[in-house]
Amino acid sequence: MVNVAAAGAPSAPRGMTGVERKVIFASSLGTVFEWYDFYLYGSLAGFIANNFFTALDEGTRNIFALLAFAAGFFVRPFGALFFGRLGDLIGRKYTFLITILIMGASTFLVGVLPTYNSIGLAAPVILITLRLLQGLALGGEYGGAATYVAEHAPHGQRGSYTAWIQTTATLGLFLSLIVILICRESLDAKEFAEYGWRIPFLVSIALLGISVWIRLKLNESPMFKKMKEEGKGSKAPLADSFGNWFNLKFVLLALFGLVAGQGVVWYTGQFYALFFLQNTLKVDFFDANVLIAVSLALGTPFFIVFGKLSDKIGRKPIIMAGCLLAIVTYFPIFKGITHYANPALEMAMEKSPVSVIADPDRCSVQFNPTGIQKFTTACDVMKSTLISRGVPYTNIEAPQGTIASVKIGNETIEGYDPTAPDAKDKAAAFTKALGAAITQAGYPTKAESAQMNKPMVVVLLFVLVLYVTMVYGPIAAMLVEMFPTRIRYTSMSLPYHIGNGWFGGFLPATAAAIVLSTGNIYSGLWYPIIIAAMTLVIGTLFVRETKDVDIHADIVDTK
Repeated sequence: MVNVAAAGAPSAPRGMTGVERKVIFASSLGTVFEWYDFYLYGSLAGFIANNFFTALDEGTRNIFALLAFAAGFFVRPFGALFFGRLGDLIGRKYTFLITILIMGASTFLVGVLPTYNSIGLAAPVILITLRLLQGLALGGEYGGAATYVAEHAPHGQRGSYTAWIQTTATLGLFLSLIVILICRESLDAKEFAEYGWRIPFLVSIALLGISVWIRLKLNESPMFKKMKEEGKGSKAPLADSFGNWFNLKFVLLALFGLVAGQGVVWYTGQFYALFFLQNTLKVDFFDANVLIAVSLALGTPFFIVFGKLSDKIGRKPIIMAGCLLAIVTYFPIFKGITHYANPALEMAMEKSPVSVIADPDRCSVQFNPTGIQKFTTACDVMKSTLISRGVPYTNIEAPQGTIASVKIGNETIEGYDPTAPDAKDKAAAFTKALGAAITQAGYPTKAESAQMNKPMVVVLLFVLVLYVTMVYGPIAAMLVEMFPTRIRYTSMSLPYHIGNGWFGGFLPATAAAIVLSTGNIYSGLWYPIIIAAMTLVIGTLFVRETKDVDIHADIVDTK
């Protein structure tokens, strides 16, 4: 791998040409529709769980629905390798035509897929297969769109141009929320749960047609065409990208020093925030989605703001600042969301904290991957009941052999010996007493809309989205600038999709499992904070600024 020389100070910005507007519009709009397809599943995870994972208990059902969502993220790096190689060999345009066709068809089929009650185990198996196809296609999408736009952008304005691509993920989520809300309001709750959730998936077939039509009208990237005409293209993009240490070290720096932190900040600010509202704070489905949609609408323009700003002050300082702010403020922000979204829960947590006092050897982790494990000990029953009611708790270790008990405020409810002859009767009495004590302590079954301070919730959600725009707005330009044209698609796609597909995509399920295990509703935030801190340290110390790199050169120097 050769080194690329910096181009010096960028020339004065100029206005967009008609061709450049068409490139940005077509690439961005098509990508919006792809992200719309991909995000539908995340937004409807609860309904997916109830239709395709009904054999599992409630807590595990939700985690498996999120894991099925994450399955699409798991294969994204493999899609990046396959389609990245294809894009560097045959071109950017044809590659992301293929990706959108695969993704669109997979999404539509989810809308017609029979449920578990209809075809049994085949339903979740087919669902996960479709998620894998979507993930593979998306693995080739982003690199193609970002590379295509960047290779049309004038020097010194790549941050501004590619920032439009960066809005597509948030706009796709926003569009999916709007369609879901329209369907939800047009049907009653029972109708939506039975079949209404399928409508947004079915609607995607029209969006697919529009996206394909738009992309068919595009021409190939002039930079790629020139490279191919001169015979300078790579014949082995994978070997040139990852078999050469000079380029591989930039791939690793891009992953750990940029994209991993960007990925967790992105998914915390959008997906996990929505999951936290709906599943932890028990905010009504409609209210939670409207709050997220409003915050996205307010925050989306800042992708462009930070993209343009990165052309002036650099990409790196903005991305690192976003990671730092997330690390410092996530805990107070999510505690603030609890305060304003479900004040009754916060009050109950303060006045009547809950503790489970038990021998650790007699407690099970409340995660049931097979769906056949039974939680029958007093400790297990306690935790299962608390989790299903959305009641946070702390674990207190008791001496070995101690029968578990739960303390709610000043009241202690003794457990029972599951091996005793009358254990079944005692278990029923214990569960009834525990439920009554939870209610008596003031723990709400749901967040009351009338008690919610919605403007303040929107403000806090907007701050989370603002962090997303800081880390995500400049990232496409920076990744494009780190690698030469002949292997750009391949080299930038892999770290991007490992960072976002694995570090980011697994965040909701990982954070939910941490909360489920510890009982602390905020403990899941440690995952994005630790990953963002890793990126902050590596990025600050080892990643070099790229805004003045000349991507038209055959050799790239990031100094």
